[in-house]
Amino acid sequence: MRVRDLPLSERLTDHFAEQGIRELYPPQAAAVDAGVCEGENVVAAVPTASGKTFVAELALLTAGGPGLYVCPLRALAREKYEAFAALPGVDAAISTGDFDASGEALAGNDVVVATSEKVDSAIRNGASWVDELACVAVDEVHLLGAPRRGPTLEVTLATLRRRNPELQVVALSATVDNPEAIAEWLDAALVESEWRPVDLRTGVAVGGNVTFDDGTTTTVEVGGDADDGESDGNGDDDPPDDTEVTAALVADAVDRGGQCLAFVRSRTEAVALAERLADDGLAERSGTESAAATAGDEAADVDGTATGRQLADCLRAGVAFHHAGLRAGHRAVVEEAFRDRGLACICATPTLAAGVNVPARRVVVRDQKRYAGSAMEWLPTLEVHQMCGRAGRPGLDPYGEAVLVGNRDTEAELVERYVDGEPEAVESTLADPASLRTHVLSAVATGFAETEAEILDVFEGTFYAREAGAGGLADAVAVAVDDLVAAGLVRRETGGGGVEAYRLVATPIGATASKQYVRPETAERIVSGLRTAAGMPNATTLTVFEVICDTPDMQDTYLGNAERAEIYRFVRANAGTLTTAMDETDDFEGWLESVKTARILDEWIGGATVEELVESYRIGPGDLDSRVERAEWLLSAAEALAETIGVRVPAVARARSRL
Repeated sequence: MRVRDLPLSERLTDHFAEQGIRELYPPQAAAVDAGVCEGENVVAAVPTASGKTFVAELALLTAGGPGLYVCPLRALAREKYEAFAALPGVDAAISTGDFDASGEALAGNDVVVATSEKVDSAIRNGASWVDELACVAVDEVHLLGAPRRGPTLEVTLATLRRRNPELQVVALSATVDNPEAIAEWLDAALVESEWRPVDLRTGVAVGGNVTFDDGTTTTVEVGGDADDGESDGNGDDDPPDDTEVTAALVADAVDRGGQCLAFVRSRTEAVALAERLADDGLAERSGTESAAATAGDEAADVDGTATGRQLADCLRAGVAFHHAGLRAGHRAVVEEAFRDRGLACICATPTLAAGVNVPARRVVVRDQKRYAGSAMEWLPTLEVHQMCGRAGRPGLDPYGEAVLVGNRDTEAELVERYVDGEPEAVESTLADPASLRTHVLSAVATGFAETEAEILDVFEGTFYAREAGAGGLADAVAVAVDDLVAAGLVRRETGGGGVEAYRLVATPIGATASKQYVRPETAERIVSGLRTAAGMPNATTLTVFEVICDTPDMQDTYLGNAERAEIYRFVRANAGTLTTAMDETDDFEGWLESVKTARILDEWIGGATVEELVESYRIGPGDLDSRVERAEWLLSAAEALAETIGVRVPAVARARSRL
């Protein structure tokens, strides 16, 4: 099927032709046959790099009205926005912040790209533009099963469909175990395919020997010798370690003219592996010395942190690390250099697999387990499949290879779990009490529901209700309402018609919390903290930072054992300016982490540099950026809540103005 045969303007078909898109991939053609250009709901469950985005573009460009593209991550939203903005004759907009606004300025655009949280926030704040939508495309819809992001995506989709029954929904998913359930929920045709534009073979490396699922094998030199996994090639009995096997797999791919992605379990491991690979002269081996040097200089210009210097040095050697602790500028340099083929390898945590479009000839998954609270646990099969799916660059590679690094003891398990194993089914997490309280409060505060029965009606269109039935949600909703009433965020108003004749109404605090897009528990903590601070003779900016940092909406900041004593001393020295006494908290360690974050933010507004804070507190520069951004949002919510409850804490405005 040709692109020129589709119901698109000549300007658009010319644009796609310039990008080399002239013929549809089989999954794309199947989506057209399913009616994606005719307003039909479609769920496309196909592998990474198989053209899902173009399916969404077709729906949005043929919908005959405004469209919305929902992304799970802000970095991905920026990438998709730039793609839509480049389309001739298409007015595109992006919205990922300002949770206390309706985003009415977005009205009138052909396509709006936003996170599900932003759409949910806009609905809570009375956005009218969402009612004008003709089509919504949802990227990574399998994230319905994510602990915090999933319920928001689920409720947002259900709300949009409830408000506009004629809305076309096009959902894009990685291959999962139950795509038919998602399609049934959305009343959609299912397009399911294993087709890829570049053949992928997946295998397990034991020492220097790799056995692939297509029956082929390959051997790489580990430590200078072709290895069988039983010795290190130097006469020792111990097999080579996983890092040396990974290095050999990367070097082999680079020597064959390919690029690599190497996935490890943590930030620290990503940096360590990149520095190890830097010793192998990948820039020289790939002939990219000039481009690598330029990328290194660009990274060095972002800031003067130790992390930035480490990254710049690695880049000059043709390798990089990539994780959430990097600043956005650093990540952009790495991604652009890799896409431009000026970089041989990226060492990354799993977040890169779903975050941005960076395919490579070979993907190496060194670590298949990560620490999960108390023990090491296997990664989900879906997550590993997404990493492996990055192998093979359309138009550049004749094939893609994904290699899991194992040993004789784990080889069979890796094959069964990840090579031959099917990805997990998507299951709703809406019944999680904290998430449910958040969305029940929203339903009441926006006036969508005034009784528990009406709340159930609002949630009737959710994936959870489809899977468990309304009865499975009723008890959980009743508990959530009781919790919100006890917290003072919702009240029951009797109507005089008997004990059960009442309506649910958001209190002023509940209404403000919903509009400011903070969780109920966050609103409770801020209100309590503000009242305490208002009665203190010496409330400072540290006081209000402690309040907002001690909430579930502020990300935790790791507190190492070596820092614990210092933060404890800091707490004792500043006890008079903190709203919580050391013997008042139920989670002392968590509170100390909050105080650490508050101290960092207070020093930030006091003039400390990124470089100083990163070195002093062992945080990534990107972590500091994210904490500052969240603090701006939470301080805005604190100002609104202070006005709602009628207290005055001048330090809130001082802190916000200096961030």
